[in-house]
Amino acid sequence: MRKLVLSGFLASEEIYINQLEALLLPMKPLKATATTSQPVLTLQQIETIFYKIQDIYEIHKEFYDNLCPKVQQWDSNITMGHLFQKLILAVRTLLYKPIDRVTRSTLVLHDLLKHTPSDHPDYPLLQDALRISQNFLSSINEDIDPRRTAVTTPKGETRQLIKDGFLVELSEGSRKLRHVFLFTDVLLCAKLKKTAVGKHQQYDCKWYVPLADLVFPSPEESEHCPQVHVIPDHELEDMKMKISAIKSEVQKEKANKGQSRAIERLKKKMFENEFWLLLNSPAIPFRIHNRNGKSYLFLLSSDYERSEWREAIQKLQKKDLQAFVLSSVELQVLTGSCFKLRTVHNIPVTSNKDDDESPGLYGFLHVIVHSAKGFKQSANLYCTLEVDSFGYFVSKAKTRVFRDTTEPQWNEEFEIELEGSQSLRILCYEKCYDKTKLNKDNNEIVDKIMGKGQIQLDPQAVQTKNWHMDVIEMNGIKVEFSMKFTSRDMSLKRTPSKKQTGVFGVKISVVTKRERSKVPYIVRQCIEEVEKRGIEEVGIYRISGVATDIQALKAVFDANNKDILVMLSDMDINAIAGTLKLYFRELPEPLLTDRLYPAFMEGIALSDPAAKENCMMHLLRSLPDPNLITFLFLLEHLKRVAEKEPINKMSLHNLATVFGPTLLRPSEGESKGHLTLASDIWSHDVMAQVQVLLYYLQHPPISFTELKRNTLYFSTDV
Repeated sequence: MRKLVLSGFLASEEIYINQLEALLLPMKPLKATATTSQPVLTLQQIETIFYKIQDIYEIHKEFYDNLCPKVQQWDSNITMGHLFQKLILAVRTLLYKPIDRVTRSTLVLHDLLKHTPSDHPDYPLLQDALRISQNFLSSINEDIDPRRTAVTTPKGETRQLIKDGFLVELSEGSRKLRHVFLFTDVLLCAKLKKTAVGKHQQYDCKWYVPLADLVFPSPEESEHCPQVHVIPDHELEDMKMKISAIKSEVQKEKANKGQSRAIERLKKKMFENEFWLLLNSPAIPFRIHNRNGKSYLFLLSSDYERSEWREAIQKLQKKDLQAFVLSSVELQVLTGSCFKLRTVHNIPVTSNKDDDESPGLYGFLHVIVHSAKGFKQSANLYCTLEVDSFGYFVSKAKTRVFRDTTEPQWNEEFEIELEGSQSLRILCYEKCYDKTKLNKDNNEIVDKIMGKGQIQLDPQAVQTKNWHMDVIEMNGIKVEFSMKFTSRDMSLKRTPSKKQTGVFGVKISVVTKRERSKVPYIVRQCIEEVEKRGIEEVGIYRISGVATDIQALKAVFDANNKDILVMLSDMDINAIAGTLKLYFRELPEPLLTDRLYPAFMEGIALSDPAAKENCMMHLLRSLPDPNLITFLFLLEHLKRVAEKEPINKMSLHNLATVFGPTLLRPSEGESKGHLTLASDIWSHDVMAQVQVLLYYLQHPPISFTELKRNTLYFSTDV
């Protein structure tokens, strides 16, 4: 495969060299006439026309001459990374043109890396060449010709577009999707007009603020801003399920070569649902204020995004800007230019993606945040991790605060669920404990972002069983982290423990018999600790605990260590909640059993309430006693957690979403007949699993004794 990649590149390189030779042919006679009394072109004109072409030719000719024999006399161990490294360095130092050759080289380097073993001598050289090439192209993009991103005002001045994107504005109590344009001296908020088919699309300006008049309100001034209505989590999760179900239907239609009209109808419905999610998910306020008294409020899903907009505006405000008022003609010209100048063309929803675009990663990303360095003075430091999901970024994890240091050593591991994700963002904050900086609008202290960075989650690079270490550089700060990815199909496997001792991966009946208890000790202790000090914890069971803490607790429970109670009392409550979830997830078969799984799926789909009641209760009675008693014990605990929903934000639906798949998901052998696409994590089965647990959570208290004795519940064999 490496040889095929290189052969194709060599062919294009040969054509390129021939083109350069053709350009050089007229240069010599033109130079010869330049010194005569009747020159065709002056030396300066010749230098401009043929700028660096001779040098470019020599660089590429040398590269071709060195690479060609290596490809012709192919050996899998042959090295050529140094040739690419030399080529990229030479072209970068020589000039910015022709960019397309650097771009082509970058694409080839990507392909070569995919098919070069990591232990091959070429691998680090190719990686370095790719890094240099990408940095070079990034600098080109930053210095792109201003005329392509600028509009000329009626006064003859140039107004350049710096940044644009879709943001949700809270206007008169309603959420509106706006396209926001940041120019060198003005921020413009626009809406795309509805136009007839075939007519030129245009933007309608909703408002604008000259940057000279734009200020960011202080936390104290935010007190008078309108309260942000947040959509309940369970409504957002319901919509995600609907979107994933439609995605699954689209894939099935395509696989069965269904009618294009049916596929388009499904895609339209998916777009409507994704648009609703994009509009209603953001909850992070981003306020701007006009000195003349008018304020505007955007809602963002990511602190990273809010920081980008704020920094871009503040950077422009450092220039000598003057206040102004646009005339109707000037505003019309500026708004009219937006359609041509915009860099973001489509609403960021997955239904807008082309079929050949990457669907992203589905599964679990394990990330260890090791350390950071480069801080100029000691501070209280922590990191957050964000990934994109359903077209927008969400915060997924947060490290502990490392106090009073310039080199924090977190060494914390997190398990992050990916839903079509393509990027990982890391933000580094300084923790603020000053109560005077409290944001009265949302009762949160505003911490300072010290740096932020982003990496692409390349499916080829991350889908290995090994940890991959990387560094993100941000404002002079370097954050070191490691990551590995577990695909959805791998994470669905239940692997029985090979040990005869311990509790994880061991049948629940074996554990209860060994312990001479009705409910496993690990379940009782974790639930007791959560109810003692975590029942009011915001996001309990939803927020991930530190993976290293969870693994430590797992080891202690498996070893039946005498210090379990002491360790539990000192451990972070989210780690304890995570340990309980991990225990149920690692059972060799689900708590509600493989045998009964099809019946649970059929029972929850029944429409008649009486028939559903009869079926669902009979299924509980059919469970083995250890499974049933443990399930009822957990059920009552989750109900008590949901009673604190106003404080912990965990409703019955949220808890069902967290625990449903864990308690019902079939083991590997059984799951093959039930799972839809592995990449579709919110499949029909997952929706049904959530609904099964939600049914029991919403049911009046169920007594084990009454359930076993009650003859009202009758059924044929399952």
